[in-house]
Parts: sequence; structure tokens; C-alpha cells
Amino acid sequence: MNLLEKEELIHQASIDLEKMSAGEVISWAVGRFPNLVLACSFGAEDVVLVDILSKISPSTNIFYLDTDLHFKETYETRDRLEDRYGIRFIQVKPKLTLEEQEEQFGAELWSSNPNQCCSLRKVDPLTSILAQYEAWITGIRRDQAPTRANAKKIEYDTKFGLVKFNPLADWSSDDVWQYIREHKLFYNPLHDQNYPSIGCDKCTRPVMPGENPRAGRWSGHQKTECGLHK
Repeated sequence: MNLLEKEELIHQASIDLEKMSAGEVISWAVGRFPNLVLACSFGAEDVVLVDILSKISPSTNIFYLDTDLHFKETYETRDRLEDRYGIRFIQVKPKLTLEEQEEQFGAELWSSNPNQCCSLRKVDPLTSILAQYEAWITGIRRDQAPTRANAKKIEYDTKFGLVKFNPLADWSSDDVWQYIREHKLFYNPLHDQNYPSIGCDKCTRPVMPGENPRAGRWSGHQKTECGLHK
């Protein structure tokens, strides 16, 4: 399928998929894009997507970006999910170790230049893994941040050059947690400690009452996204 054909498909599908449930969106995606992958960061939304995908297409690949800087609770959540679903997540690592990064760019790059750190440890590895696929699934929700308010359930990802599905785009946080409770899913215990959005341990803090759910990410910097989503 060439780019024009994909754009035409996406235009019509964005109307049709808007009325569909998350499971229906994923079923539609799997049926039309067999070379599909789910991106998982082991947050609440991704736990839901892993559960839905495992029921629809358990053979579909799931990857995570291992920055070497995740909270131990995040790695523990990964392990528990692998045990529950009998799967192995694809580990995607940066080209540079933390030691090599420090040698080239100085100590604690996440503090001095968080955009560059995210580029090296997240965006570049993501670019590499997505080049192997036709489409990817993410846990983006519209109410997470103003930068995500216009997310569609299907769109063409111009940054990475493939089709992007956001099955939970119209879900609220309450919807996510209701699904987790109803299906008795494991989730990252940091969510119970005022971490609604969980990234690397160097750049994530608890969110205080009244703050934006993503206020705990890169606190003190003019930054709310790591660059994975435009």
C-alpha cells in the first residue's frame, strides 16, 4: 500500500473507528495491518492495551524502550505481565550505555539537556524499531495533555512514517481504572503513590493535588513530551 492509499484509508477509517470500542479498533488494526506492533511503557493505559491485545491477537509483537533508567517498579510490572500472559516483550535499547553517554555528553544529561537525553535514549531507539513495522498502537488519550487533545484513533504518523492507532483516545482516566479493576489487572504500584504518568526515575516525580497529570514529567523544564508523539 503506497502513501496515498494509506492516507485515503486513514481518512475514512478515522470516521468509522471513532464510533468503535478499543477492542474493535485493535481488531480492525490487526486485520488490515498484520505487520503491527504495540508500544508499551507499563503505565495504566498500556496494561489495558496488553490485556485487550492478548485476547484478540496474542502473537502480535509488543516492545518497550529500555532507557536503563526506569523505576524498579516498572521493571517488576514488566515481569509480572510477562508471567501472566506468557509473553516476552521486545527490549529496545539505546545505542549508548549510560557510561558512554556520560563520556560524550557529560554527567546527568537528563538534567542539563533533557531533550537530547530523550532523543538518545527514546526517540532514536523508537525510530529503529518502528522502521520494521507498518503500523503501531499507543496508549495515548486525549485528556492526558493539551498536546494530545486532537489525537485520532487512527492517523498517519508523519514523524516515523507509519500508521498509528490510539484505541484509548476517547477514554478518560476513570475508564482506564474501571477496566483495570473489572479485569483485575496488574499495574505499576507507583500509580498508587501519585504518579499518574511514569517515565524514567531521573525525570519523574509525584504529582501534587491540582496539578496537571503530566506535571511530574521533566519538572522544572519547559517540556511535557519526550518526543515519541508529535
